[in-house]
Amino acid sequence: MSGSRLTGLAPVITPAIRVLVLGSFPGTASLAVGQYYAHPRNGFWRLISAVVDEDLAALPYAERLTRLLAHGVGLWDVLGECEREGSLDSAIRKPAANDFQRLRELCPLLETVGFNGQASGKFAPQFDAAGYRTVVLPSSSPAHMAMSFEQKLAVWRRLVTDPGPLDAMPRQGALL
Repeated sequence: MSGSRLTGLAPVITPAIRVLVLGSFPGTASLAVGQYYAHPRNGFWRLISAVVDEDLAALPYAERLTRLLAHGVGLWDVLGECEREGSLDSAIRKPAANDFQRLRELCPLLETVGFNGQASGKFAPQFDAAGYRTVVLPSSSPAHMAMSFEQKLAVWRRLVTDPGPLDAMPRQGALL
């Protein structure tokens, strides 16, 4: 049985962001309320709070977004539409990617693109080829329990810390 066609959430970006975190596609809890990472067991807000050193999780959603943007971090998903029953990435059918063509124009200071999990991480080579520093992150999803919070956070901190010599390779300027 195929799922119904679903549309994702609008990007949370400004021209001032330096980091963009891309998920795969919002889960059912997020779609129901129109908020990124709304499932109470999703660790995104706890992880990103530790990365930016401010407790965003304690704030009302609109204020979370305002403060996240103030830290130079934006949110979006790699997929704009898909069919899916439930919230698992493995259930996604007929995916349609978001249009990232104008990203450099809309976010001229953007340097780093983080991918929240392996499903969104499949898009990393495309962003890497376009000249962005990319980091494939362990998923914040409650379905991804192979790593502890502390282990995940160690990788998530790479969004804002020196990536080391492997990520310091020269980038090509190809367009997405």
